[in-house]
Amino acid sequence: MEQAEKTAYWFEIAEYDLETARAMLKTKRYLYVGFMCHQTIEKALKGSYAAEKQATPPYSHNLAKIAMEAGIYDTLSNTHKEFVATLEPLNIEARYPTYKEKLLKSLTETRCHELVRGTEELLAWIKEKSSKK
Repeated sequence: MEQAEKTAYWFEIAEYDLETARAMLKTKRYLYVGFMCHQTIEKALKGSYAAEKQATPPYSHNLAKIAMEAGIYDTLSNTHKEFVATLEPLNIEARYPTYKEKLLKSLTETRCHELVRGTEELLAWIKEKSSKK
């Protein structure tokens, strides 16, 4: 598989994960909305890494780290950096039962709508930034 195909792959699965987040929102499975928003941005950042570095992205779930290694963290707006920080714990906390109750209380319908909107916006920004490579 050529590098361009690998980059396209990451963005395709990011879009798929965003659709999954929307489906989870529609069915009120709020714990998984946050998780899938994290997954969307993680895969988009890996697509950006693949486009920028022409290499396989690092095996990591740390969004800020992937963005730094891709060379785009410093170009993120403060709003995008704050959003990345908001998404960061949703990957781990959704996986472990001790965090689920606390997380479920914070993931209201309103907050989940905000997460999906923010994810849509950041995904579009990452894709645009990566297409200029």
